Amino acid sequence: MTSHKGIYTVGITGASGAIYGVRLTQVLLQQQYKVHLIITEAGWQVFREELSLDTSDRAAVIAQLFPDSSELLEYHGLHEYTASIASGSYQNDGMIIIPCSMGTLSGIAAGASGNLLERTADVMLKEGRTLVIVPRETPLNQIHLENMLKVTKVGGKILPAMPGYYHLPTSIDDIVNFVVGKALDSLSVDHQLFTRWGE
Repeated sequence: MTSHKGIYTVGITGASGAIYGVRLTQVLLQQQYKVHLIITEAGWQVFREELSLDTSDRAAVIAQLFPDSSELLEYHGLHEYTASIASGSYQNDGMIIIPCSMGTLSGIAAGASGNLLERTADVMLKEGRTLVIVPRETPLNQIHLENMLKVTKVGGKILPAMPGYYHLPTSIDDIVNFVVGKALDSLSVDHQLFTRWGE
């Protein structure tokens, strides 16, 4: 069995910006964290549209994006309610949903637990563990804002996909790495994805 530094759950939904979730998962695995990965049906559609991936064989896509990670990565179906992460007794260091659609945010804010992703987020909140939500939507209406406030009031953190530019990005990768780096900061995971102010 491969040893690991800690355990995180990563959710990838159908909001634009699937590359954020992919890059973050890759960094966690490279640093020897165990990752439970959940991808919504709309998330798979974004993989096809934005990442130009053939999603007809999902296992092959997972293997392509996260090679040599079979012992650290556990992929869960959206309705796999018997998964370990669905229980508060499972020791999970935190969860991040990156990117997070407004539909998923709504389900979490309402406590709906309508699928494994929403259930695991609910577990994080009820157990007082780290839950980071990276919304990728604009503009935001009052319902979106109220749902973000609801989640924040019960312990979640909202980290919008808003890249900074003081590190003088020169590529899309630089912009992606900034957002992912900020997300990793919220999980207390070390990284070297961007140059910090003052460095």
